Amino acid sequence: MSEPPARRRLGPALLAVGWLVLLLPPFYLSAFWLQTGLFAMAAVIAAIGLNLLVGTAGQLSLGHAFFLAVGAYGYTWLAGSPAADEGLSGLRLPPAVAFVAAVLLTGVAGALFSPVSGRLRAMYLGVATLALVFVGQHILLNATSVTGGFNGRSVPPLTVFGFVFGDTDDGLTVFDVPFGGLERLWYLGLLLVAVASLLARNLLRGRPGRALGALRDSETAAAVMGVHPARYRAAAFTVSSMYAGAAGALLALVFQRIVPDYFSLGLSMSFLAMVVIGGLGSVGGAAAGAVFVTVLPQLLGHFADRIPLVVAPGSTGTGLDASDAADFLYGAALVLTLVFAPDGLAGLLRRLRLPRPRLRAATPQTSAVGEPAVGDTLKEQTL
Repeated sequence: MSEPPARRRLGPALLAVGWLVLLLPPFYLSAFWLQTGLFAMAAVIAAIGLNLLVGTAGQLSLGHAFFLAVGAYGYTWLAGSPAADEGLSGLRLPPAVAFVAAVLLTGVAGALFSPVSGRLRAMYLGVATLALVFVGQHILLNATSVTGGFNGRSVPPLTVFGFVFGDTDDGLTVFDVPFGGLERLWYLGLLLVAVASLLARNLLRGRPGRALGALRDSETAAAVMGVHPARYRAAAFTVSSMYAGAAGALLALVFQRIVPDYFSLGLSMSFLAMVVIGGLGSVGGAAAGAVFVTVLPQLLGHFADRIPLVVAPGSTGTGLDASDAADFLYGAALVLTLVFAPDGLAGLLRRLRLPRPRLRAATPQTSAVGEPAVGDTLKEQTL
């Protein structure tokens, strides 16, 4: 049964209202909440990319943290200036050019891995991508001229046509609200999330999305329809890597200083939890799962003194650390999702808003003599 016209119009209207509401936080929220929101935006971008690979193409990746690191350090190195006293190198590219180049560089890294990603499936690919995280950590710690090693390096602010997305003393105020780095980055993050969502939706609705879905369901059937399995898997892995690169570059701008510990195996596992909790194959579900997994530790840490059995970081009290409590909670959410809602939050919402079919009284068919047919009479008696 198709949705009523009023319900079809309600969806875009609510979406537009939601985006308008997201324009307001810089005017009302503190720096803590703005930073938390920016972390969530970066996670949304990366989760959408991973969902294209896991949910649509049916490929497992445990190395997403590696590609976030390539995007973050790629932007920092491309836009950074050499510092001889610290042993750091940099290309001094315009920051806007460096941001785009970092995303492309991450795509190149994904394409270099594509011969492997195009031929391996499921758990085998997951194990292969797991190696990327350990190789990445080794590179980040030892390529000190590019990454700064264990201590990391500072991230140059993004500048577009002279406008600085960072802390500066230009005195910019909007409606009497001073706009610093976080306020400016908020709108950059919203723009990146909108572009990432739009591109992903168009890809899923187009021929590539249908081909990847067919490949996920049956490789043999997809090959019969003209889909080249290795080529499409490699392309999905490359596109997913570019999403991760954009998220990594945004994270670097928010952190202002990046260190290798940010891009560990735990980050990859968190992203996998995001797409499973949100719903495989759903752009909106990936976004919802990313917000849940990212914001939960921040909320627990901020309100630790008001939550039973949870202690604030650095506290000597008895209880769970906020980060450990968050791990337990979204781990429990992951298990509950797999047991009771295998299609995630997106599937649960889809079922809740699906209209119930209405029973209609059968119209009896008449026989040649104008009396109800025997079959219809039996149906009515049964009812």
